[in-house]
Formats: sequence, structure tokens, C-alpha cells
Amino acid sequence: MKNLRALMMLLIAAAAGLTAVVFASRWMMAQSSSSTTKVVVATADIDLGQRISPEYVKTIDWPAGSVPPGAFHEVGKLDGRVLKETAMRGEPILEGKLSPQGSTGGLSAVIDEGKRAITVRVNDVIGVAGFALPGNYVDIIVNTQKDSNAQNAQNEQKISKIVLEHILVLAVAQEAGRDETKPKVVDAVTLQVTPEQAEKIDLARSIGTLSLVLRNQIDRQDPNTDGATRASLLKLPQPAAPAPVHSAPVKVAAHRAPAAPRDCVHVIDGASNSQECF
Repeated sequence: MKNLRALMMLLIAAAAGLTAVVFASRWMMAQSSSSTTKVVVATADIDLGQRISPEYVKTIDWPAGSVPPGAFHEVGKLDGRVLKETAMRGEPILEGKLSPQGSTGGLSAVIDEGKRAITVRVNDVIGVAGFALPGNYVDIIVNTQKDSNAQNAQNEQKISKIVLEHILVLAVAQEAGRDETKPKVVDAVTLQVTPEQAEKIDLARSIGTLSLVLRNQIDRQDPNTDGATRASLLKLPQPAAPAPVHSAPVKVAAHRAPAAPRDCVHVIDGASNSQECF
């Protein structure tokens, strides 16, 4: 009987100890989840290229276990920094969204290293009805004369060809803010390109007209097209290729074998002297 009571007391003590461990574990988890740290967030929407001043940011309590990488904990460390991406109200300011230290404000601060900004004139059609917004990617089509030196007028046809792919739109008109919901019909679009691409755009707009083609932001495939011409668009028969010109064959004179030697005699007839061969 005493052994049974001792066993019961032992089981009750073990259960009590296990319960205490469970409650202690839950309390520790609650304490760790409730611990916070200070994180700097935007107090209003901030456009890319804009310099950050203290009135645009503030610190708030943020769960310590979910602080995003690159976050700031002091407002003073952001004073004078320039955003290269738009920050929304309440969004943490991250190092990855800032231009290098010492960058001045404006569009030049958001141009990637080794790239350039070039502006092209557009209208509501060329500008994809205003949906080519900052942060989007476009392809560039040039429409020009295919062969202006051809003697046959039918060969002098226009061609439309994609000449540049996956070009980043930096700004539309004088606005660099990235609002993906509102189209803006403007007369100029600024693009980020390499120096070689800038040269191609400058040449293309001097020999023809440009059009922008909006593309998926994550689509990295580059089209490889032959371009569209009047003949390919209307499926016109292609002109027959001229027959190849062959040069006249050169006749080579046959080599004649030397004549076989013949027997000759001198014939003397009075005052005349001749030679006869046979």
C-alpha cells in the first residue's frame, strides 16, 4: 500500500514538473516574440532620386526576429542619402534601395554605373498609350527605308525591326516616380542604356521613326526577328533571282604535232634551179 502511494506521489510530481516546463517554455517564447527593436521607415511616399531628410522618415518598433536585411535603426544615418527606388509610406528604408554615399539628388543618382540616360520623343501610340512607366522595360522598334539605293522601285520598301531589347524606362516627361497603376500620356520618355545603345538610338531616330513595345518585367528573352516589310506583311511573291552570268569558255588551240620530214631533191633545168619534195 505504501509503495502504491509513493508511486502515485511520484507520478503527480512528474506531471507537475512537466506542466511547469511547458508553461515556462511558452512564457519564454512569448517574451522573445514580443521583443522589438527600432527600425527607420518612410513617413510618406518618397520618389526615386529624392534626397532623404529627417521629416521624411521616423523610427518605429519592429519585431526583433523579422528585421529586413539592410534596415537602419537611426534616422541620422539616412540624412542626405538618395533613393534609387521609390519608397512607400511605412516601408523600411533599406541600404539596397539607396544610391552610394555622396550621390547628389535627381535622375543622375539612379543611373546604374556604366549606363547612360537618353530621352526619345513619343506620342500616345509610340508611348504604349502611357503605360510605359518608370521601372518598366520596353523594346525599341525602328521603321525606316530598307534599301534606298535600289534601282528597282519595288525593292525600295520600308522595314520595321526591333533594334534594342529590355530597355529600362527611367522617367516619363519630368517625372521619375513609379506609379504602376496610372498611365501617363507624355511627349518624352527617358531610357537607361549603355553608351553603344545610346549611339544606336540616336542613329535610328535620324533615319526613321521609333516605337516602344512594352514587355514583361521578368521576361529576359531577346527576340531574333528578320523584321517586317511590305512583302512579308502582305505575303507578296518574291522577285525571281537573276540568272547567274557565266563567262564564255576560252578556246585553247590544239597543239599540232610537227609534220613528218619529207624527201627533197634539187632539180636543175637549164638556167633554173628548184627543189621538189615528196
